[in-house]
Amino acid sequence: MYVPKESQPKQGGTAVKGRDGEKGGKKKIVAQNKKARHDYAIIDTYEAGLVLTGTEVKSLRQGRTSLADGFVQIDGGEAWLHNAHIPEYHQGSWTNHSARRKRKLLLHREEIDKLESKAQETGHTIVPLALYFKDGRAKAEIALARGKKEYDKRQTLREKQDRRESDRAIAAAKRKQRGQ
Repeated sequence: MYVPKESQPKQGGTAVKGRDGEKGGKKKIVAQNKKARHDYAIIDTYEAGLVLTGTEVKSLRQGRTSLADGFVQIDGGEAWLHNAHIPEYHQGSWTNHSARRKRKLLLHREEIDKLESKAQETGHTIVPLALYFKDGRAKAEIALARGKKEYDKRQTLREKQDRRESDRAIAAAKRKQRGQ
């Protein structure tokens, strides 16, 4: 059977594009900073590329990383990720990296300027939320955040617990309805 060339599926290495025209890809999350979402009220999030060495990428792919003490600082118009712990690669040689070195974040100039001006306001900071691979490239999700007070944290926990209890009640009602 003859099929016209126009109706044949295209083959090739073009990237799959999402709804809004951006490259879509699978995210493979390597590390998350859950404590940051508890300690800070997230105002705005950004996706930044990371400048890494080869052994850092290999160590990230093994998934043994921690962002617990990490923070972002802007020095001289460049964004830097401090205190993110990426352990040394076991098969690495003398070219291995240091585990807590500062790493450069790749952002657009407008984003850096906006983050710098907002971070200088009282109570605002820039924290890393996650490290992940997207289309084979290491990315960091960073957020402009404001520190929560102790009563804000308790309120958040209370809301979370109430939401969980209501979900349980709804699920129990559905199970009971199916049983009749």
